[in-house]
Amino acid sequence: MSTLNQTLKDRNIKALILDLDGVVTQTARVHAQAWKRMFDAYLKKRGEEEGKDYAPLEIETDYREHIDGIPRYDGVRNFLQSRGITLPEGDPTDDIGEETVAGLGNLKNMYFQELLKQDGVDEYKDTIAWLQQQRSKGMRTAVISASKNCVDVLHAAGIAKLFEEHVDGLQSAEMGLKGKPAPDIFLEAARRLGVSPQEAAIFEDARKGVQAGKAGGFGLVVGIDRTRDAEGLKASGADMVIQEFPSEV
Repeated sequence: MSTLNQTLKDRNIKALILDLDGVVTQTARVHAQAWKRMFDAYLKKRGEEEGKDYAPLEIETDYREHIDGIPRYDGVRNFLQSRGITLPEGDPTDDIGEETVAGLGNLKNMYFQELLKQDGVDEYKDTIAWLQQQRSKGMRTAVISASKNCVDVLHAAGIAKLFEEHVDGLQSAEMGLKGKPAPDIFLEAARRLGVSPQEAAIFEDARKGVQAGKAGGFGLVVGIDRTRDAEGLKASGADMVIQEFPSEV
């Protein structure tokens, strides 16, 4: 039996709560591409207007540090602050590309939707196979996402039935849940599954997601290292880090 599977047994874990982008589906890279396209064009335009040279978004550093795993508008605000830029908040109904936090966030979402339609959704086969094994043994399952596109992605990948519950960006906004590294979204998923945090394991590829799992007092927090960030995940509090899910039952 693998270290992960044995640990789940040893800690009496009854439920698995997985982040969608980067753990279940390969959409984290699509999000990153959409963010880079939006921000690089905006920074170039603003720089030309101001006579300044703004550094473009670096996926390996900026995306991980300021954007990955958190609500869209928080990502806009965080990254712009790293470049010394503050914009009006605006409103979710702002026109796409309007020079507000919401307007730029809406533009990013349009780019994401375009890429999704163009390339489709690929799931991580190791995750899907492992989840199917765990469900056959009676494990409860939920998926969470800071994205408001969660349901569309699940259906596009054909994996919606793998999860009993989902909590996404739309529901978080409606319920007033705080974004990661606050544990709100994970705690809500556990509540819907009817388990205590100590009975649930969290699976995250983002540093802020790992921090959220630890802050929520969950029984096990597993970092999924798809992008060679094992040290960052460990430093954020992951109990263990794996590069892929085990194939053995």
